[in-house]
Amino acid sequence: MKLLEGKVALITGGSRGIGRAIALKFAAEGADVAFSDLVMDENAATLEAEIAALGCKGKGYASDASDMTASEKMVDEVAKDFGTIDILVNNAGITRDQLLMRMSENDWDLVLKVNLKSVFNMTKAVQRIMLKARKGSIVNMSSVVGVSGNAGQSNYSASKAGMIGFTKSIAQELGSRNIRVNAVAPGFIETAMTAKLPEEVRKNWIDGIPLKRGGTPDDVANACTFLASDLSGYVTGQVLHVCGGMLM
Repeated sequence: MKLLEGKVALITGGSRGIGRAIALKFAAEGADVAFSDLVMDENAATLEAEIAALGCKGKGYASDASDMTASEKMVDEVAKDFGTIDILVNNAGITRDQLLMRMSENDWDLVLKVNLKSVFNMTKAVQRIMLKARKGSIVNMSSVVGVSGNAGQSNYSASKAGMIGFTKSIAQELGSRNIRVNAVAPGFIETAMTAKLPEEVRKNWIDGIPLKRGGTPDDVANACTFLASDLSGYVTGQVLHVCGGMLM
C-alpha cells in the first residue's frame, strides 16, 4: 500500500518549484492533490495532467492564500470537489531581500502577509474539516533562516521564525484531536530562484554544507511525505531541517 493511499492533500503555492515536487510526490504515494497559486497557467495545467498520469485526481485553484476570504472560499471548494482534506501543506511564499536600512515598509508587510498570514488563514480554514474528522496533518514550509537568521533577509527570516512558533502553538491546540502540525526547514535548495545567484555565491553556500551539495525539491518533498503520512503518527510540533547539515 502506498504511503498516502486514500488521502486528500491541499498544497499552497503548488504549481512550481518545491510545491510542485511535493504535489507529484504525494500523488506518487497515492494521494489526490488540490493545489493553489495566484494564477492558473500552463504550469498548473501540466501539473494536473502529471497527477492524473499517476492515477490520482489533481486540480488547481487560483487563489490568494494571504487573503482570509479567498482562503476560506478555496477550502470550501476543495472540500466539495474532493470530499475532505486530510493534509495541508502551507508552502506559499515570496522573498523581497534587502538590508534593513534599504528595506521598504511595503517589502516588510508583503513578505509577512504572504509567508506568515497565509499560514494562519489556511490553517484556520482547514482545521474545521480536520476537527470534524478528528484527524489530519499540517506541514508548514519554514526555512533554516527562520532559526539562524540571515543578513539581508530580516523580513523573510522573521516570517519563517514566526511560522515555527505558530507550528508549535497549533500542534498543542490540535493534538488532542489527532491533528499533527509540523514544519520543514529547507536550506539551500536548487530551484529557479537559486539558479540566478552568482556562481561565487553558490559556491560559498555549498562549501558550508557538510554534504557538499545543494538540496533538490525532491529532498524537501520526501520530508513532507514523511510528515504527511502515518509513518510520523507520533510526531507533532517539530521542525525537520532539510539542509544537508548546513544548520545543526
